[in-house]
Amino acid sequence: MAKLRDVVVDCRHPASLARFWAATLDGYAVAPYDEAELARLRANGVDDPEDDPTVLVEGGPPRLWFQHVPEHKVVKNRLHLDLDADDPDAEIDRLTGLGATVVATRDDWVVMADPEGNEFCVF
Repeated sequence: MAKLRDVVVDCRHPASLARFWAATLDGYAVAPYDEAELARLRANGVDDPEDDPTVLVEGGPPRLWFQHVPEHKVVKNRLHLDLDADDPDAEIDRLTGLGATVVATRDDWVVMADPEGNEFCVF
């Protein structure tokens, strides 16, 4: 039987989107860059972690991977995250301050989009 390991998000700028989601989710953080990882990046022509084409956010399971793709998001997500909040209004304000936008308000939840337009819901 398979177990969920990672959720992978295609995006234009992995480092900034990883920081958004690390700040969004309780207990999650961008994985630190040790010297071995920095050396691996340099060997692949990446001198600055800000330009890393794959950025890991740890804290779960699941882990979240953000990977660079050349194209922009075009249509609605086929998969999205649902977030629980003790105080949804305060959480929506906090997420908006981090760069999210409100897409739609429903009776029991709010549809939001992260800084690259990926939809998620806050309950």
